[in-house]
Amino acid sequence: MSISLNQYLRLKPRNVISISPDVNVIEALKLMAKENIGAVVVLQDDNLVGILSERDYARKVVLEGKTSSSTKVSEIMTTKVITVEESQKVDDCMNMMTENHIRHLPVISGGKVLGLISIGDVLKQVMQQQKDLIEQLEAYIKS
Repeated sequence: MSISLNQYLRLKPRNVISISPDVNVIEALKLMAKENIGAVVVLQDDNLVGILSERDYARKVVLEGKTSSSTKVSEIMTTKVITVEESQKVDDCMNMMTENHIRHLPVISGGKVLGLISIGDVLKQVMQQQKDLIEQLEAYIKS
């Protein structure tokens, strides 16, 4: 049985790591390296305006010959951000990520970002659910 994102987010640290669209890409990369994350939400006045991922950097800076010190986050961020509501199930996230070829989903409620869920988070939760189910079945068979 899949848990909701609201339940899952209670298990994760609740701090949302974000950056402004006006900063240079190098600052976003430093933040992502410091936090050991592959994407960061882009907020302006607490509103989600984009997401910046390592993929955005590789495709829109490196491959286009730009420099990370002179390129603004707003120039390369993904602006058509696919989001999920906190009431949605983790399994829904896996389907959305697979269908849209994305690795990160901002979780929102009332227009505000509550967190960011990654494909690694989703896979870890699905694996835990499968492990729990196997243990339940084994206990049932033994009883």
